[in-house]
Amino acid sequence: MARIDALLNFLANPVSRGLAAAPADPHSNLALGLLTMTLRFSTSRISSALIALTLGMTLHAEAFGQETTIRKNLAERLPNLPKIDEISKTPMPGLYEVRVNGADILYTDAEGNYLIQGMLIDTRAKVNLTEERVEKLTAVPFDQLPFKDAFTIVKGNGKRKLAVFEDPNCGYCKKFERELAKIDNVTVHVFLYPILSKDSGDKSNAIWCAKDKAKTFTNWMVKDIDPPKATCDTAAVDRNVEFGKKNRITGTPTLFFVDGSRVPGAIPGDKLEKMLAEAK
Repeated sequence: MARIDALLNFLANPVSRGLAAAPADPHSNLALGLLTMTLRFSTSRISSALIALTLGMTLHAEAFGQETTIRKNLAERLPNLPKIDEISKTPMPGLYEVRVNGADILYTDAEGNYLIQGMLIDTRAKVNLTEERVEKLTAVPFDQLPFKDAFTIVKGNGKRKLAVFEDPNCGYCKKFERELAKIDNVTVHVFLYPILSKDSGDKSNAIWCAKDKAKTFTNWMVKDIDPPKATCDTAAVDRNVEFGKKNRITGTPTLFFVDGSRVPGAIPGDKLEKMLAEAK
């Protein structure tokens, strides 16, 4: 800054440079004025940039200091608390999100004096912020699902895509399948996911080993026709269970759409139709 001001004085006062002052030349004065204005404008821009940089560094340091304080206090006071993956501010002033176990969300104050387990809801927007955050953290790209361990049911032209994890003994899954029967032009990738009982595993194995998996599955889920006993390599069913545990699929049915969104639970046909139309 001082150097720029000195340069301005140097340019504006030829005598100070050991030069004789020439008679005033209007063209020279105009050029000098433009140069002076340009330098002053540059000085202003540099000052603004420095202020913004200083402010950004200050805010970053404060956020880092706050995170350090929270981590330290929670670790000392709650030694059994799982390792903290991330700490971040929430839209609620003074409230911080504490993420553990990959996608478990807790909340605390700026000092780590209190720990809250529950849902954070934006009452103005009517949005469950906790649920929205967990969905984002547990999102699985559609093309990364293990389709080799699923079978497909094609309806109509099959242009739209849907993947669903289902337990054969799940009442909500049966309800969903009856709703799904109303939907056309969709390819459904069915992942057998027996998590309710041993019989769920037996039925899943029988369906997987059936000559026509899709027909056997639909007969059982919609018409209550028992799948005939059959044996084969059922490692795919076991892999589905492992995949579900790893990706926090905690209930059935769980639906995955091509945009990566996940919906737990049975949904009515009209809502399913809308989501299929919106998923891109």
